[in-house]
Amino acid sequence: MADNQRYTVPHRRKREGRTNYKKRLTLLLSRRPRLIVRKSLRNVLIQIIQYQASGDSIVAQADSRQLIKLGWKHSRSNLPAAYLTGILAGKMAKQHKITQAIVDLGQQESIIGGRIYAAIKGVLDSGIDVAVSQEMLPKEDRLIGKHIDTYKKVTLSKDTLALKEQILKTETSHAKK
Repeated sequence: MADNQRYTVPHRRKREGRTNYKKRLTLLLSRRPRLIVRKSLRNVLIQIIQYQASGDSIVAQADSRQLIKLGWKHSRSNLPAAYLTGILAGKMAKQHKITQAIVDLGQQESIIGGRIYAAIKGVLDSGIDVAVSQEMLPKEDRLIGKHIDTYKKVTLSKDTLALKEQILKTETSHAKK
């Protein structure tokens, strides 16, 4: 029996399968702010986070619930809502002088044309440079909701385009929390 062997317990987040520390290290070595998109059944959350030695700090954050205040009357978890939330997050990031970001998907599955990439497309359209392949982004008619219009017979496309113009024209105020 070996007397000098020791067992090192891995970090809690690694044991839980919540953090891939090798992937996190490569993202942090880029020295760019990280664009994080999290989706739930009812909402989409987008954060731009910068690394600091004392802990990551959130520079800009947008939630699809903020679209309600801007007049959005449709689902907050579909592609058009994710796209508009991305535009909103990009506007907030520009106010903090963020010009580029790197995507951090975490443990989420990467689906071509999904809500995550709709949110990234919104950030791109707001003027933030994000390195992402164009083939991963959803088509324009899906971003404005034409696929939902034909299904539901509503005016989602017009509402999406109008709200996009409103977000891009107005200055967005973001209170630090």
